[in-house]
Amino acid sequence: NVCLWRLGLSASNHRNREDSWFKSLFVRKVDPRKDAHSHLLTKNEESNLYKIQFHNVKPECLDAYNQLCEETLPSIHNDKYYPCELVGTWNTWYGEQDQAVHMWRYRGGYPALTEVMSKLRQNKEFMKYREERGKMLLSRRNQLLLEFSFWNEPIPRKGPNIYELRSYQLRPGTMIEWGNYWARAIGYRQHNSEAVGGFFSQIGNLYMVHHLWAYKDLEAREATRNAAWQHEGWDEVVYYTVPLIQHMDSRIMIPMKASPLQ
Repeated sequence: NVCLWRLGLSASNHRNREDSWFKSLFVRKVDPRKDAHSHLLTKNEESNLYKIQFHNVKPECLDAYNQLCEETLPSIHNDKYYPCELVGTWNTWYGEQDQAVHMWRYRGGYPALTEVMSKLRQNKEFMKYREERGKMLLSRRNQLLLEFSFWNEPIPRKGPNIYELRSYQLRPGTMIEWGNYWARAIGYRQHNSEAVGGFFSQIGNLYMVHHLWAYKDLEAREATRNAAWQHEGWDEVVYYTVPLIQHMDSRIMIPMKASPLQ
């Protein structure tokens, strides 16, 4: 009888855990059957589009590459003729070495992107920049991103700070679940103003999520991340989101002089 009682209790606990898992899928009131994922997860009224660029630079050219970017990118950012803004520009400190990461925002979505690309092709200084830049690169890739509705919009920040770009390749079909959990989880990560922005890919590697964080230094990063575990519910978010991930990567980045995010 004792064995049967223990077996019944184990089965009951298992059912309760499954019920808890099932209920946790509905943290937010989103229904993937009614609209595209991008409409359900973004700030529809703002229609901001982001581009993130990863440039792998020849090691001997990194200083010259940085100087070239610092001379050229702010002129585009500050020119109202181009409907785009430089969100941030960095060198990877830990992660892929000799790498630069740039992020741009296009207010107005795809039409703004198209307009900027068309105008830049007529910009002789920018075309010269591209030609010189090409001589310094080993490879490059980019993605077009939308921002999660529950994250902050990235705005200029005074430094000095280090930045962490955490990139998650999710299993196809799990973006809504990720959004459900992180809509709640982001509240646990706002206490030190470390949350800069959260994005998901539209073109490039699909089902890719990027979370951008700012910290004073590596020690502050460790303390802030450890403090999150003191909040009730954070462990549950981690428990249920880890199975959604196929691959994850972390970059620690240092802002270039021209970066609005310092």
